[in-house]
Amino acid sequence: MQQHDATPLADFIEYSQADMLTRSEQFYQDLKRRHSIRSFSDRPVPRAIIENCIKAAGTAPNGANHQPWHFVAIHSEEVKKQVRDQAEAHERGFYSGRAGEEWLDALKPLGTDANKPYLQHAPWLIAIFSQKKGGLNTGDKHTNYYVHESVGIATGMLITALHHSGLVTLTHTPKPMTFLSKICQRPDDERPYMLVIAGYPAEDATVPLHAQQKKTLDEIATFI
Repeated sequence: MQQHDATPLADFIEYSQADMLTRSEQFYQDLKRRHSIRSFSDRPVPRAIIENCIKAAGTAPNGANHQPWHFVAIHSEEVKKQVRDQAEAHERGFYSGRAGEEWLDALKPLGTDANKPYLQHAPWLIAIFSQKKGGLNTGDKHTNYYVHESVGIATGMLITALHHSGLVTLTHTPKPMTFLSKICQRPDDERPYMLVIAGYPAEDATVPLHAQQKKTLDEIATFI
C-alpha cells in the first residue's frame, strides 16, 4: 500500500446490530417526510442554521479531497429578486416550447410553470457551484476530479442536513443557469450546478400526489 500521512480513526462509533437496525429504520422514516415544497413562508431562518448545513455538505466524499464546490447563501432581498427575474425569464422560454412536449408532459402532474415566487419569498436560496480547477488550499489551480459526482453528493447531503434541521427545500435548475455566475460574482472556472431553496413551508403548502409515488425496494435495488 502506498505510503501517506495518516491519523488513527478515532471518532467511529460502533453500535450493536439491533441499534443499527433501529437507527437505519428511523432515518428512513425521517427522510420519508422530506418533500419538495413550492410554497414557502417568509419566516426568518437564522444564518447559523444554514452555515451548519453547508458545513455538513462540505464533509461529502469527493475526488482527491479537492472539494470542488462553492455554496453562495443568498439572503438579500435585492439579490433574490434578481435571481427570480432572471430565472423566470428563462423558464418562460422553457415552458413555451423549448423543453419539448415529452418533458412538459412529465412535469404536468407536479403542477409546475414558469412562475417561481418562492425564489423571492423563501428566506434562503443556496446557489451551488462546481469548480473545474482548485485543490485543497484556497487559490490552488489544479485539475479537479469527479467534479459532477462530488458536487452531486454534497448537494444531497446539504438537502438532507436542511431537512434534518427542520426546514423544507426545493431544488431548482433553470436552463441556462449562467446568470447565477454573474449575480453571485463567481469566477469563470466555476459552473452553476443547482439552486436549493430553503425555509419553512407556507401554511397552505401541499405535496403533489404524483411526487409521493416512490418505487419499491425491489424496483430500485438488487442484492446478489
